[in-house]
This record gives sequence, C-alpha cells and structure tokens, in this order.
Amino acid sequence: MTDPAQLYGHLVAAFNQRQWQQVLDVAAKLLPLAPRHAGVSYITGVSCMELKQMPAALGYLDQASHWEPTRADFATQFAKALTMVRRTSEALEAADRALALLPDDPLTLDTLGVVYTQAHANERAAEAFRRAVRLAPRHAPYRFNLATALVATGDIEDAQTELEACIALDPTFWMAHLTLSQLRKQTAASNHIERLQKLLSAHTSDPMGQTYLHMALAKEHEDLAEHSRAFDHFTQGKAAGRAQRDYAFAEDEALFDALTRAFPAVQDNAASGDPTDEPIFVIGMPRTGTTLVERIVSSHPDVYSAGELQNFGVALKRATGSRTPAMLDLDVITRAREVDLKRLGAAYLSSTRPATGSQAHFIDKLPHNFLYVGFIAKALPNARIICLRRDPIDTVLSNFRQLFAQKSPYYGYSFDLLDAGRYYVLFDRLMAHWKRVFPGRILEIQYEALVASQEQHSRELLDFCGLPWHESVMHFEQNEAPVSTASAIQVRAPIYTSAVKRWKKYESRLGDLIELLEANGIRVER
Repeated sequence: MTDPAQLYGHLVAAFNQRQWQQVLDVAAKLLPLAPRHAGVSYITGVSCMELKQMPAALGYLDQASHWEPTRADFATQFAKALTMVRRTSEALEAADRALALLPDDPLTLDTLGVVYTQAHANERAAEAFRRAVRLAPRHAPYRFNLATALVATGDIEDAQTELEACIALDPTFWMAHLTLSQLRKQTAASNHIERLQKLLSAHTSDPMGQTYLHMALAKEHEDLAEHSRAFDHFTQGKAAGRAQRDYAFAEDEALFDALTRAFPAVQDNAASGDPTDEPIFVIGMPRTGTTLVERIVSSHPDVYSAGELQNFGVALKRATGSRTPAMLDLDVITRAREVDLKRLGAAYLSSTRPATGSQAHFIDKLPHNFLYVGFIAKALPNARIICLRRDPIDTVLSNFRQLFAQKSPYYGYSFDLLDAGRYYVLFDRLMAHWKRVFPGRILEIQYEALVASQEQHSRELLDFCGLPWHESVMHFEQNEAPVSTASAIQVRAPIYTSAVKRWKKYESRLGDLIELLEANGIRVER
C-alpha cells in the first residue's frame, strides 16, 4: 500500500484504538511519503511515548509542535514527553506555549496541569485544572487533580469543595477520601467515619479501596484520640497495599551495602566537582521535618525552594550510561566510578534551570537524596547538605502512618512496621558512614530540638548555609511558596510540638519494633 491518504487513514484508526506498535508499522511506510506532515509526526511521537521509546518520541513531538505552532495539543504532548525524561525546564517552556494558546479540550488542559504539577509549578497547574473542570465539571479525576493543586498552593477551603465534588461524582475515587481526611483535623462533630465505614464494607474485594479507606479511617480515628482503632486501620490498610507490591527488604539491604563499599574511606574531593555553592540539599528519612527545614531556610530572601527534585539521580543515571530500569542500583553504583564528577555537578545544576539561578541559593528537598550523599559531596563540593534526624520510633511510626506515592520506587519498606524499622537501621548506619567519609560536610538537625528552640537552630541552619540572619525565617508559615509534599497542611502553621513522642500513644502496639531497634544498636528514649 503506497497511497498516502489510505495509509494515513490506517494510521489514525490504529492510533484511536491505541494499537501503538501498529501505528509505528504504518508510520514507517507513511513518513517517507509525508516527511513534514505535523499530524503524522504527532501520532508517531505519541505512540513512541506510549511504548517508552523516548528519544524517538521527543524527536517526532518536537517536529510536530514546531511545524504546527498553533496546536496546543501538540505542544502539550511534547511537554509531557520532556517531563518523562526529567527535562523540566524545557517541559515548562513547552507547557507555557500550550497554555497561552487557550486550549478548549479538557484532556489537554488536564495533561498540562499534570506537567506543571510534576515541575512544582502549582499555581499554573491549578489554572490548567480549573479550565479543565469548567469544560468538564462532571469528570471526577479533573476535580481531584484541581484539589491537589489547591492543597499545594494553600487553598484548603476550595480544595475541600473539589474533593467533595469528586466523591459525589465517583464514590470509589479512593484517593479523594484519604486526601479529604488529611485536609484538617477531624472532630466528633465533623468527620467522615460513617461514610468511610460503609464504603469499606461494600468494597471488601477491592485492594486499592481497602488501602485508602483504612488509611483514611486511621487518620480520622487518630484525630479523635482513638489510637487503638487507628493502629488497627493503619495495619490493615498497609497490609492491603503491601499485597499489591513486590518488595524485598534484601534488595534495599544490598543497595545500602553497595553504597557503603563505593566510598570506603575519607574522600579528598577538593580538586573535583563543579564549584557552585548554590545547592542546599535537605535530606533524611521522610516525615522527619525536612519540609519544615525547607520552609524555614527558603523564607530567607536569598534562597529559592525548588521542591523535591529527582534531578541529581537522573543526572547520575545519565552520566553512567546505565540502561537498567531502576534510578539507583548496583549497575549505576559500579559505573559511577568512571563518571566525570565536574560534568556531573554541572549537569545537575543546569537541569534545575530556569527555576533556579535568580537567587544565590536553592533548596533541593528530596529526602531520599541521603542515598546520593557520596556522589553529591564529590560532584558538588561546595553544596550544603542538611540531614534531619528525629526520634527513631517516631520516624518509623510516621513512615508507617503515611501512604506515600504508590508508584514511587522509594517507599516499599513503609507497608510493614518492622520493614520500616529495618530500613531505619540501614539509614542510620549509612548516615554514620557518610559523616565519617565526608567530615564536616553534613549538618545534622534534630527535629525535636528545632521545634523546642526555633531561633537557636534556625541561626545554626543559616550559619551553616553561609547566610546572614534574617527575621523572616522565624515566620516560615507566611512563606507563600507552594508545597507539594505530605506536609503541605502542617507547614502553613507555626511550629508545634504535638508530633514529638507521638509514638507514646501507640506504645502498647510497638513492642516488636522497639525490640528490633534496640537489638540493632538504636538508642530508644522511653
């Protein structure tokens, strides 16, 4: 078949049926006959993206959006592809071009909102999602996506309205129930327990429903100081979630061991790495106060908060040439021995532009960057590294209480209390190793000390970062920068101490965890 019109008809039919490989087979015949046809390039590019053939996808979608600059959907899919390969600054530029074209297709707008969300541009995400909701008000996912963007920007009242609208449209939109429970502290007079219980009973064979509903009920019972019931729901919710995951603690153990062996002795990195002093890395186990520290330091006028960036891991993965699926694994660690550290540091810094660069420093607050400390310290010898520490039992319990992003590779340990305890032991040993190998490079801040004496430790933080004192850091709750982490609600309030020794409320259920920690040399303050 050589008739271009007939081939194009087959191409569109296969595309509409999501037959991605068939699209590429037809495109291979059609592209030589229509080498500058934007529509053909677009369809081919989207199909490549669906098949994870990203270099080809980027090439075709770039061509399509260039040849048809007035097509918002073309620019949007190009932005999506750029986001998938973590080329964030270019993705934002493409998304801005698309949004400026005032698209009237809700799916295009929703895709733009997701691109903006992943780039931590939450105000623009909310704008895109709002437009999608106006065009398709009865589509529950659009209402939920708008709600999450509103939470990130601090608009809690409107977020609650959107979540209730989402649930009214689709009561089985499970994430909406948990997000709604987390928006505020529930009370005996105002809570969602009855609705959640009815749904739980009606959907016993839905593992995702059981996961989210149990976690929502746990949060609400905890708010009502019904801690035994809360713990039961945490346990059941996490067990339902764990059943859907393929997690093996031994794989994490092997990764930590490989990192320790890759940096066996004190490192001399004076002559290597990129000389920039812009980055401030805030690391630590999740749920230990990393967002609080980020908000305090980024309240300083010389500091920009870039959010939880995956950029360093991506830069290292690319530099090694590793083709394995995981961002960090034994292959990456082995290949990293040959990486040019100065180029790695420069590549990381460049990847944060254009969001960074307008202020003297920026914060990269990905907690699990503690895995990358050895590479960060050598590739960026003048970067500051701040590690949050918190009471070990509170840390483990807080990770167990939180339902992290389901598709993230980092949180498999969090679905079982004792796995979380074992993971904490690995973390504690790795941080001790990094401090031995890179003396003076890491400032450890104790969460409990920070909330007890905010000014003293805020001064310590600024001094470590080479920043002059500024009174604004004492009023971090007024920081208007978006927050897209699980702490989005808490950090908009002044410092509080109610999370200190939270584990005492669950002490009767934590005997095995305490025994595990103490057996591994972790000091437990009772």
